[in-house]
Amino acid sequence: MSTKTIRADGVVIATQSFGDPEDPAVLLIMGAMASMLWWPEEFCRQIAAGGRHVIRYDNRDTGLSTKYAPGEPSYGFDDMADDAIRVLDGYGIEKADVVGMSLGGMIGQIVALKYPERVLSFTAISTSPLGTDTSHLPQTTQAYMEHSEAGASVDWSDRQQAIDFVVKDVGMIAGTAHPFDEAAALAFIESDYDRSGGYLSATNHFMLSGGDGFKGRLPKMRVPLLVIHGTADPIFPVEHGEALAGAVPGSRLVKLQGGGHELHRQDWQEIAAAILDHTKS
Repeated sequence: MSTKTIRADGVVIATQSFGDPEDPAVLLIMGAMASMLWWPEEFCRQIAAGGRHVIRYDNRDTGLSTKYAPGEPSYGFDDMADDAIRVLDGYGIEKADVVGMSLGGMIGQIVALKYPERVLSFTAISTSPLGTDTSHLPQTTQAYMEHSEAGASVDWSDRQQAIDFVVKDVGMIAGTAHPFDEAAALAFIESDYDRSGGYLSATNHFMLSGGDGFKGRLPKMRVPLLVIHGTADPIFPVEHGEALAGAVPGSRLVKLQGGGHELHRQDWQEIAAAILDHTKS
């Protein structure tokens, strides 16, 4: 593993890479409030072992990347899509296979539509179609909605409160196929919290806007699309993954039976294999 800090257009982006830089690049974009560590190192190494140069990075307001005053983000989804290109530029990479999860999947959709010349393929995990009316689809579960609303009363500057809430969150978004390992989640989240200096700025992700210029454009996506979605995802029920795959001609959908809104260790092999197969060309 190697690290690189990219500075471009007034933004600092912390990155890490795995594998041989001469291999085809796979760029990983993580979701809301989540640093690059939410792409587990062992998972990244599994993909790299398949002959890929894997790059993960901290989104703005997470990890070691640029942070903004809480409640005052001066950027939007489009800027975060541009950050993905800044990372590729920082590594001198002309084209890459892009993988995005949750909010990262929406950012990835913008990247694929805005910069198709830079994207060899796109893999969307646990996300929802961008610029599409999804009001007719099953929505976030009531239990998770109630949990999410409770987040408004969390003092995100308090380490223990923040960590306790995120551990509970990870348990809430887990699927039904595998047991939730609360002790492992706690140890990871404590480490992630301390590395980032806290999650207060990361709450800015829930105030972002953008992507409006891509309404109705998914059918015009020319980048090969793979959609991976758990059938027990409580945030974006699997119908959202089906709708995304259905909107882009030639897409492929892989359903993780009983999978949640997560990258569960016991699903890594299946997910990595699907990504490697999708990016082999």
